[in-house]
Amino acid sequence: MTEDGRRLRGLRSREAILQRAVGLASVEGLDGLSLGRLAAAAGVSKSGFFAHWRDKEQLQLDAVEWATRQWIEQVVEPALRAPGGVRRLFALHEARLKFYGDRVLPGGCFFFAVQAEFDDRPGAVRDRVARAMREWHELIRRLVAEAVTMGELAGDVDPAQLAYEIDALGEMVIIHSRLLDGADVLVRARRAVLQRLRALCPDPALLPED
Repeated sequence: MTEDGRRLRGLRSREAILQRAVGLASVEGLDGLSLGRLAAAAGVSKSGFFAHWRDKEQLQLDAVEWATRQWIEQVVEPALRAPGGVRRLFALHEARLKFYGDRVLPGGCFFFAVQAEFDDRPGAVRDRVARAMREWHELIRRLVAEAVTMGELAGDVDPAQLAYEIDALGEMVIIHSRLLDGADVLVRARRAVLQRLRALCPDPALLPED
């Protein structure tokens, strides 16, 4: 095998391991990742596994990076293709709900699982998780602000407050879809944000009625 071929095979192996790590962490958290168990779950030898990671913290950091990239590709980028303004803001919420509804991850959301795990634990992993979450919250806030500037949301809307409400309604889906309301919570979370945006939009026809 050529050097390029070995490099490509190594990259594929690394990606397969990280995909498995993010899925497991969405259920058990990052601390629940046993290096040996993860190697077995990903179908690679322990020697192959340790060729990529020498310690657990680096694996955790790389898992956060992989989960961030997955979220951007499957939630953020599809939403940003919608027309700017209130429609793009609502598209972001719908893309998030689709991610949960499609059960892309067995635990629903990687970041929901790990934020509670690392919020009181200073260190590199906590810092990286916090940065990813700040970037997500800032994106929602920025889309609200853009919709206000375009006149598609009322001028007195507080972007930070509305962004907080939208994010909170999305986050409740993760809990309720497993413990309480099942699939019905997706409908409720979509309707709650839609009704909130239509009430604040000078031209509600920009958004679906239901």
